[in-house]
Amino acid sequence: MKNKIFKTDDSYIGFILRTALAIVVFPHGAQKLFGWFGGYGFLGTMEFFTETVGLPWIIGFLVIILESIGAIVLLAGFATRIVAFSYILLALGITFTSHFENGFFMNWFGNQAGEGYEYFILWIGIAIALTIIGSGKYSFDRNMRVNS
Repeated sequence: MKNKIFKTDDSYIGFILRTALAIVVFPHGAQKLFGWFGGYGFLGTMEFFTETVGLPWIIGFLVIILESIGAIVLLAGFATRIVAFSYILLALGITFTSHFENGFFMNWFGNQAGEGYEYFILWIGIAIALTIIGSGKYSFDRNMRVNS
């Protein structure tokens, strides 16, 4: 099982994909966990998730941790397949609960009720690729391989 989770090659592809995904996800997590970039911080986000959106507290907590700590873990290339698969589920949840009704396009001109889901298609595509190929070069996963 360990081989399947940590298996990767020495290519730059996994490195580039996980770095890109971590860079775009982390600021969203930092908003939720630390209140950076105009976010509400942990308590404000948990209150929003549980009282306004109606999510169970554990789901709200996992979203915050996955977007913040998960992005750092992804950047380091540790358990990349697990984090990437979790990101697929997270992006699908976000898309269908908050963005699908706004259509495909981002709200570039401020004339929609909210943001579309095009960003999440890219997020899911990158996460699927990482789930398949692993973390690549410069990763903890690469160093944790078990010899078969």
